[in-house]
Amino acid sequence: MNTTDQLLDKACQGGFLDRDEAIFLYRNASEGALMEAAHAIRMKIHPGHEVGWIIDRNVNITNICISFCSFCNFCRREDDPDAYVTTMDEYRDKIRGLFALGGDQLLLQGGLHPRLGLDFYIRLFRNLKEEFPDLKLHALGPPEVVHLAKMEQCSFEEALVRLCEAGLDSLPGAGAEILVDRIRNQVSKVKCSAGEWLEVMRIAHRLNLPTSATMMFGHIEKPEDRVDHLLVLRDVQSEKPDGHFGFLNFVPWPFMDEGTVLREKKGIINHQGPRDYIRLIAISRLVLQNIQNIQPSWLTTGIQTGQVCLHAGANDFGSIMIEEHVVSAAGAAYRMDTTGIQEAIRQAGFIPRKRNQRFEFVD
Repeated sequence: MNTTDQLLDKACQGGFLDRDEAIFLYRNASEGALMEAAHAIRMKIHPGHEVGWIIDRNVNITNICISFCSFCNFCRREDDPDAYVTTMDEYRDKIRGLFALGGDQLLLQGGLHPRLGLDFYIRLFRNLKEEFPDLKLHALGPPEVVHLAKMEQCSFEEALVRLCEAGLDSLPGAGAEILVDRIRNQVSKVKCSAGEWLEVMRIAHRLNLPTSATMMFGHIEKPEDRVDHLLVLRDVQSEKPDGHFGFLNFVPWPFMDEGTVLREKKGIINHQGPRDYIRLIAISRLVLQNIQNIQPSWLTTGIQTGQVCLHAGANDFGSIMIEEHVVSAAGAAYRMDTTGIQEAIRQAGFIPRKRNQRFEFVD
């Protein structure tokens, strides 16, 4: 048995790959071998052919942000003519539209606003929950929690506890990009550090707040940085208290370069194609054996690529994304409705199952 086969066998037997082993497989194993091993692990974790999907709506609280990450062309300054903060009337219309389509989760994210502090978000969450008691808030992300805690001059834990008391149901893995500070200092230097991002998630896990994990790749990072990103996620997941939610899923998406500073001023173009994306999904499944669910980003890579990923370690197809503005502003153009997402799953040879944010089937 050669080295590649030995390492794939180790992963299939539930062994944790170390950094050198993961990098070796990522660089050297054939696509077919990676896909086969990743799918075998997926079938051990999730026997059967069920694939989850969800109805939610992504609403941006504001597009005003002090960060101005070089990969984002969505954010605005306060005095820009198209800057906004979403109003309660707008939330009402969007939530009613969400309920009408059979969804109950609002993915609420926004920029690092220079003046909207913790009290603003607490009032917002309370108002939304008082008016719509059945609404689930999958909101903010570690960069926003860090930003709010620093504005309030309180600990990350106090900020999270107060947000949860106000109605926060789960914490997205937004703003992870690549969890290597050498990379972050070049593409998102105003945002929280990798250590701060991970610490917010550790605290969320101790509080038993469900979370997700993400990666944005295909810009200035190297394959080794992607592996390092996966390994720190795995480490934090290993630290969560027994019986707590931790990271419920992992979803990577490629850098969308259209109109971004990285492309326009630095000439950085995303050259990651479908095969590169499928390869990353597979290595993610091999490395992240303690994170239950892997989700491809068909919104950014295309529906057919997402379907192939279901044979390369992924077991969830995510949301129909009723509304999305951030990656769409940089070139993501794919869309599906409830019928389309179920049909896409069936065409890939699987059984669609509607789920909630806790990855519990609800159909």
